Amino acid sequence: MWFARRVSAWSLISVLLISALGLLSACDTASLASTGASHTINVVAAENFYGDIVKQLGGSHVSVTSILSDPNVDPHEYQSNVQTGITVSKADLVIENGGGYDNWMEKILSAAPNSNRLLLKGFDIAPIRLPENEHVWYSFDNVIAIAQAITGDLKKLDGADATAFESNLQAFKQSLQPLRQKVAAIKAKYNGTPVGLTETIYLYQTELEGLHVLTPFEFEKAIAEGNDPPADTVITTTDQINKHQIKILIYNKQTITSVTTNLENLANAQNIPTVPVTELMPPNKTYQTWMMDQLNALQTALGG
Repeated sequence: MWFARRVSAWSLISVLLISALGLLSACDTASLASTGASHTINVVAAENFYGDIVKQLGGSHVSVTSILSDPNVDPHEYQSNVQTGITVSKADLVIENGGGYDNWMEKILSAAPNSNRLLLKGFDIAPIRLPENEHVWYSFDNVIAIAQAITGDLKKLDGADATAFESNLQAFKQSLQPLRQKVAAIKAKYNGTPVGLTETIYLYQTELEGLHVLTPFEFEKAIAEGNDPPADTVITTTDQINKHQIKILIYNKQTITSVTTNLENLANAQNIPTVPVTELMPPNKTYQTWMMDQLNALQTALGG
């Protein structure tokens, strides 16, 4: 989802005013890291799934703030504010997705410079990147690579607790195995099943599941970028539902438009199961339980 947002002029001015606070905090952090003393690492994650992952990796040694955390709100609507700027200015480590997904963070970081702050971009680290698709956290291989990079940064900031961070990383890797097994089970039973997508976010998993996406990529891409899809692709996706050419419709419930709503309603009218997915992690979930819930819903919609 390309939701680079304009940060208001007032927000930028305010962030500049408080950037000095961030520099003072950074000096304290640099001093602690250089002595190898154990301390709490202040982390800001642009998205809550990255925030959850760093919590699992850092444990009691990290304090994490996630900026985007409501899966019921369209992330396109996000705009920064003064408090966000203050929070980022005090961070020892900032994690964002990158790849054009959260360019608003770049503006905040520029307004609150900090030479000692570490910055990690998931998109840049991800070994698997589909064409014109920045949703890299939907790939479990990518998430492992990102988790390894996060662990490396935590060790830099708090060398005294490096052993704990490494142990947490190994536990995190192991915890993804049930997700891989679920994907393999879906592929074993439903390989080649035709499905529809409202946008590109789920392509990282449909490929692994062997599902055959019939929706025109131009349609998915337009919805993902907040644009109106070409008229001919709307006709095609509508026909695929009316003619029961797809078995299920997977839709991103955070990017609702009149076009996607019409498709969802049409699928329901045609008794074609719909499977909601989200960009952000629901409350009271971990990355693992979030992904497993979606995989279970998908498996049920496909037939169990």
